[in-house]
Amino acid sequence: MNLNTDGIVIREKGTGESDRAVKLLTRDYGVLHAFVRGARSVKSEKQSGTQIFAYSKFSITRNRDAYVVTEAQPMEVFFALRSDIERLSLAQYFCELAGELAPQELPAEEYLTLLLNALYLLAAGKRPQPFLKAVTELRLMSISGYMPDLVACTQCGQYIDEEMYFDAKNGCLYCSHCGQSGQRLTPGVLAAMRHICFADAKKIFSFTLSDEGLGRLSAITEGYMHTHLNHSFKTLQFYKSVLRLS
Repeated sequence: MNLNTDGIVIREKGTGESDRAVKLLTRDYGVLHAFVRGARSVKSEKQSGTQIFAYSKFSITRNRDAYVVTEAQPMEVFFALRSDIERLSLAQYFCELAGELAPQELPAEEYLTLLLNALYLLAAGKRPQPFLKAVTELRLMSISGYMPDLVACTQCGQYIDEEMYFDAKNGCLYCSHCGQSGQRLTPGVLAAMRHICFADAKKIFSFTLSDEGLGRLSAITEGYMHTHLNHSFKTLQFYKSVLRLS
């Protein structure tokens, strides 16, 4: 079976003397695990197109139970991510999270587009890192079936209140009259969460929030992700350790 698609390398590992094992997030086939013969050789035409963060056009064959990349034409390699340890570690976290949530061997265009946009903005330094982290976490959770119910208070249906509360475990809202359990949301943070979940894919990065609001938003989206995935991410822990040393 021969596959032709575009995608991004979200993990790589050297195998043997010159081969490479890669985990790809592809537009047409979702997450694929594949081998690249001779990719680590300086003479290999597949070297740059199969390195971590490389967005490439791939030709892939399936031999028995393994996928093998036969061609990889790089379109974007995100060199700027490698020049800063904070950006690098956050980019690795985005890739790990996308690899965890995206479907395997099924179309995953929305996942790929989100990851590419997040990496582009991160590499260019066009948005604060807490902003990109929060958007990527909550949008990935939403499109993979974990979208919280942020429409209105789950009990009385009130759309907005001076203070509303987010129940991360049940993924719902309460107004101040129906309960004060969960995390308190300011109107700005709640508006940002609704935007991330409900906005068109082309507009999800198009909002602003104060630094304080971004910090609160990032903590909330991370907590929601941990609550429902019950999974620790080594790349996230490394990113946090880098921030502490900064």
